[in-house]
Amino acid sequence: MLSKKTQYAFKALMYMAEKNADGPVLIAEISKKKKIPLKFLENILLELKKAGLLGSKKGKGGGYFFVMPPAKIPLAKVMRLIDGPIALLPCISLNFYERCKNCDEKKCGLNRVMMQVRDATLSILENKTVADISLLSC
Repeated sequence: MLSKKTQYAFKALMYMAEKNADGPVLIAEISKKKKIPLKFLENILLELKKAGLLGSKKGKGGGYFFVMPPAKIPLAKVMRLIDGPIALLPCISLNFYERCKNCDEKKCGLNRVMMQVRDATLSILENKTVADISLLSC
């Protein structure tokens, strides 16, 4: 399940993608239009900025903007930045692997099934971008 934080990140990015041609977007505008608590949104956008997805400009005409086109930002990247692993088990995570306690991964049926789930999920999330979801805005 997507965390509220990731849902808010996607809502903010969708809004920004729709406004991309208008220049930087004020955080207060995003907060108001998408009904995202301002302080929560500040932290989310700051994380995305630190990761190099967004930039910001202070002063008149300032706000947040995309450093790279929304069509180049995979949903999987945003999810990993905000929530960490996408995999449902730590023993199958590609980027956040941890061995499960008391488990033999080579003989574990759950491991094999969850690996298939991970692969199917990633095949979608790595090929869909912020631009894709902004067209379907909710």
